[in-house]
This record gives sequence, C-alpha cells and structure tokens, in this order.
Amino acid sequence: MFGFIMGEMWQGLRRNTSMVISVILVTFVSLTFVGAAILLQFQIQSMKTYWYDRAQVAVDFCTEQSQSPNCTGGVATQDQIDAVETELQGDALSPYVNEYFFESQDDAYGRFVEQFKDDPLVSFVTPEQLNQAFWVNMVNPEDSDIVIQSITGMPGVESVTDQRQFLDGIFAVLNGASITAFAVALVMLVAAVLLVATTIRLSAFSRRRELRIMRLVGASNGFIQAPFILEGVFAGLVGSLFAAAAVLGGTHFFVQGYLQPRMPGMQLVSIWPEAAISAGVVVAIGVLLAGLASSMSIRRYLRV
Repeated sequence: MFGFIMGEMWQGLRRNTSMVISVILVTFVSLTFVGAAILLQFQIQSMKTYWYDRAQVAVDFCTEQSQSPNCTGGVATQDQIDAVETELQGDALSPYVNEYFFESQDDAYGRFVEQFKDDPLVSFVTPEQLNQAFWVNMVNPEDSDIVIQSITGMPGVESVTDQRQFLDGIFAVLNGASITAFAVALVMLVAAVLLVATTIRLSAFSRRRELRIMRLVGASNGFIQAPFILEGVFAGLVGSLFAAAAVLGGTHFFVQGYLQPRMPGMQLVSIWPEAAISAGVVVAIGVLLAGLASSMSIRRYLRV
C-alpha cells in the first residue's frame, strides 16, 4: 500500500512538473522572508539585551558655547561639578548608581579625535568646545529617570541624557524592517498556499478516471487523498529546505563572514542557536501550510 501511494505521488509530480517547480520557488521566496524577519527579531532582542545593560546616563556640564537656560553663568565651576558628584553619592541616588566616572574636556577631546580621526572637521574642534561630563552606569537602566530628575536643573548642568533614547530610534527602524519582511512574507505565503491548492486540483483532475475507479472498488478517502497531500508536502518541504539553507547561508557568509569583522562591537546573530531555530521554524511552516492546503484542496475536489 505504501509503495502504491508513493508511486501515485511521483506520478502526480511528474505530470505537473512546472506547477510543482512554481510552488517550490514561491515557497522558497516567501519563507526566506519569514526566516529573515525571525532573525531580525532575534537581532533586535540581542542588541537590546547587550546595549541597554551598557547604556549610560550622561551628565553634561556647561561650556562657553552652551545655549541652555541653565548655563547663563558660563562654564561650570569645580564647585558645581563637586555638587553633582555629591548628589550621585548621596543616599537618594547611590542605591541606583552602580558606578560613575568623570570625563574632562581633554578626555572628551581625545575620545572625539579617536572616533572621528578620518574626518577633516576634527581640526576645527578644540577641547574647550566639548562638555565635561559624568558618565553614570545604573544598577538597573530602567531607573535612569530617577537620576535625570534629580540632577536636571542643578547649577552648571547643561543636560542629563539617557543613552537609551538614541537606541530606541535604531530599534524602531529595525522593528519596521522586521514588520515589512513579515508583511511581504505573508502575501507570498498566501500566494504559495493558493498555488499548492491549484496544483493539487490540477493533479486530481488529470487523474479523475483513476479516482473514479478507486472509489468504485471501495478505496477509503484517506487512501485516495494521501498521494495528493504528499505531493503538496513534498513541494513545500523542498521549498522550505531551500529557504532554511538561505537563512543559514546568509547568517554564516553575510552576517558572520561580512558584517562581524566590520562591526566588532555589535552583538550579531549566529548560526547557533538563532539561525538554526529560524531555519527549523521555516521548515515547519512550509510543511504545515503545504499539507493543510493540499488536504483542503483534495477534499473539496472529491466532494464535487
């Protein structure tokens, strides 16, 4: 019985080769988008975990060029800087502050030159134009508003900034890209499901005489439907395996091979476990959707 079912399946695949190839290609493209979107979500979560824990609160002091209303007195004095440090060490803030360090204008200038050493505008910047600052590491980054509210407005303080607000914009863009990938994948998956259903109906129509004979001899519906369902599952499996290979290959060659050396400070997704999980999900979705579409299509055809 198993041999007969497999033989019928291969016969159907041969008769509808062009349609089967179309199903495989559409499934491959759509599931590649699904895999990319899943990987992007893994990347977003990885970056959030890595960078949010390292995000600092920057307490920038007034310079001669500061335009803040709190800087009308000019450059921050040492007494004003000491007052901020006392506040950071006080009973109100110390439970929330893990550690902090002071960055002088010379230190800020050295860091600026290191970061933008290839930019010709570096030569027009002087240490006096840069802010002295306290860089504060929080015990829990979610408590950064407590430090901001306590220190904002103190004499000599130009601004108090939570670095996470800059990360939020980056994550918003990445989330937008992920949603776009999912939307494209959804449209393509609908096309793949419709194509699978059409392929199965054409396959059944081309073998309508055989199906009639099988019904007359008392073959069960499950026995009649099995070859057609396996045709759809086979096409979905091949397409999803191609998509899984694309996800794994893209992660290995592009993310790890190309991006990682050029972005050493970035926590990028890896082959294991992120890409492997994404590939597994892609294969499961491909097989499940193809099987459901095939089953529904052949059942509707047999009821007609």
